[in-house]
Amino acid sequence: MAQVIYTAAAPAAIGPYSQAVKANGMLFTSGQIGIVPATGKMAEGLAAQAEQVMQNLAAVLTEAGTSFEKAVKTTCYLADMADFAAFNEIYSKYFVGKPARSCFAVKGLPSGALVEVEVIAEL
Repeated sequence: MAQVIYTAAAPAAIGPYSQAVKANGMLFTSGQIGIVPATGKMAEGLAAQAEQVMQNLAAVLTEAGTSFEKAVKTTCYLADMADFAAFNEIYSKYFVGKPARSCFAVKGLPSGALVEVEVIAEL
C-alpha cells in the first residue's frame, strides 16, 4: 500500500499532489523547486535555488527514511540549458552515487523557478 510522505522541513505542495509517496520499497518524490520553507519565498539565482532544491529533497528523503545515496533515478528540469554546468556542479555534491538521470530545458517552471529536481530512491 502506498504511503504519502510529508515534512514541514520542505515546502508544502503548491497543487493537488504529495511531496513524496512510498510504494513497493521505493520512494517517488515530486519535483522540488528552490522555495525556502521558512519564508515561502524562492531563493535568488540558479546556484541558491539549486542548493535549496537539494536541501528540500534531503528533508523529504530523510522523512521517508532514505537518502541521496539510495537514489536510483533523477529527473532535472532547467529553465535555461545555459545553466547546465553550474547546476551539475551543485548536483554532483549531493548525488555522488551517480544515479540514472534525465535533464531537460523547459519553457517554464512553477513559481518562476530556474531548476526543479525529482528523485526515485530505494528505501
